[in-house]
Amino acid sequence: MGIRNKLDISAYFVVGPENTKGRPVAPIIRDAVDADFTCVQIRSKTASARQLIELTRQASEVIAKTGKSDIVTLLVNDRLDVVLAAKKQGIKVDGIHVGQTDIPVDVCREYLGPDAVVGLSARTHELFEYIKNADVSLIDYFGAGPVHETKTKPDSGLDVDGKRITRSIEEITTLSRLSSIPVVVGGGVKLADMPSLARTGVAGFFVVSAISEADDPGHEAANLVKTWNSHKR
Repeated sequence: MGIRNKLDISAYFVVGPENTKGRPVAPIIRDAVDADFTCVQIRSKTASARQLIELTRQASEVIAKTGKSDIVTLLVNDRLDVVLAAKKQGIKVDGIHVGQTDIPVDVCREYLGPDAVVGLSARTHELFEYIKNADVSLIDYFGAGPVHETKTKPDSGLDVDGKRITRSIEEITTLSRLSSIPVVVGGGVKLADMPSLARTGVAGFFVVSAISEADDPGHEAANLVKTWNSHKR
């Protein structure tokens, strides 16, 4: 059974070199995976293709060393070229996450094949209508947010008219109910958000700086997972 068939996005860590206060990325990924994070996304708007391929290699090796390659999903944000190059080099990378203005999901699916995981950021504008009516045949989950304004992705939640929209717990609950595929929610999420988010019915939460900028990333990651699991409805 491929990882797409047992995809777990309950605890989802997004990270790149610009998020770690100058520290190496790989040990922080290891801390998150050791703390039972189930999905890792490599995301950087500053790293070169070669740097992203190397980060993907390091992440894949870290996950393999924990013995969790069959249960932890490794994705790359936006860069289909990086995913294809990594695969060509024998790196175990499971798929891609794209936004509404990135490479279309049908192109990702065509190049990556039926076993790859393809995630899509849900549209900010007319979100609920979009979620209800979108063709989800080619994608595995929606990413939605932000819950709070976040400096790790300054354009997160921008509507078509440039207004910033954050999502309330009530909206996230509605989103979970309307979507025919799993939804992962984040954007400025902290430990204090876990109890209310876990009760919305979404499949999972994603974080960046809550782990990547923490003094003790492993401790913070473990607290996030423990609190999520203890409140999940």
